[in-house]
Amino acid sequence: MREPTSFEIRTAQVLGMDGVDKLKAAHVILFGLGGVGGYVAEALARAGVGRLTLVDGDTIADSNRNRQILALVDTVGSSKAQAACRRVLAINPACDVRAVEMFYLPENADQLPFDGADYVVDAVDTVSAKLEIIARARAAGVPVISCMGTGNKLHPELLRLSVLEKTEGCPLARVMRRECRLRGLKNVPVVYSPEPPAPARLQGEMGKNGSRMAPGSLSFVPGAAGLIMAGEVIRTLSGVE
Repeated sequence: MREPTSFEIRTAQVLGMDGVDKLKAAHVILFGLGGVGGYVAEALARAGVGRLTLVDGDTIADSNRNRQILALVDTVGSSKAQAACRRVLAINPACDVRAVEMFYLPENADQLPFDGADYVVDAVDTVSAKLEIIARARAAGVPVISCMGTGNKLHPELLRLSVLEKTEGCPLARVMRRECRLRGLKNVPVVYSPEPPAPARLQGEMGKNGSRMAPGSLSFVPGAAGLIMAGEVIRTLSGVE
């Protein structure tokens, strides 16, 4: 058995070299690189996952700096996918990382097949994209995990790793339960919080151009959800559980 590198040694103490090598050989496709997905990418890169496909069509906004690990003063305006790619390579230059600048939707999903992936992570916001990701992962026989809502939450300690059918108290999960049931999609692993949404403290419900104001979000809840998701992926791919 080979000796671990200095980058691998702390991980190998927990997962063993067999687990480290399994992670090094694994390919994860991650959809969404915001408050949740950025932390998923961070943890997967630091765990030594050998191949990452990072998918997001958005750019970093100044308002992202309160919670997104990719959002810095000098990255505002940058592509989230490209910024995540640069950060992964700064952590582990040996990672085969690919930035895909696209908003994944049913109409363009054929552009990114899941063949050869070992795990798919859904950290996007839109229901149509989440359903497409889950359905295509299931069709390809690839494990998938999905994040439910983390906006307007105050308590990361209430986050749970479960399956969609067992979720409660999350408006997004309620919609996803119904839509997945209609499509015959069962036992989808999810991270969710049963915490009731905190009331909005800013006056007015409308955002720019008459659109509804986006949910509030803090620095610690989305990141905690992303780390929980990454933990499940790493445990599964390494074979430790």
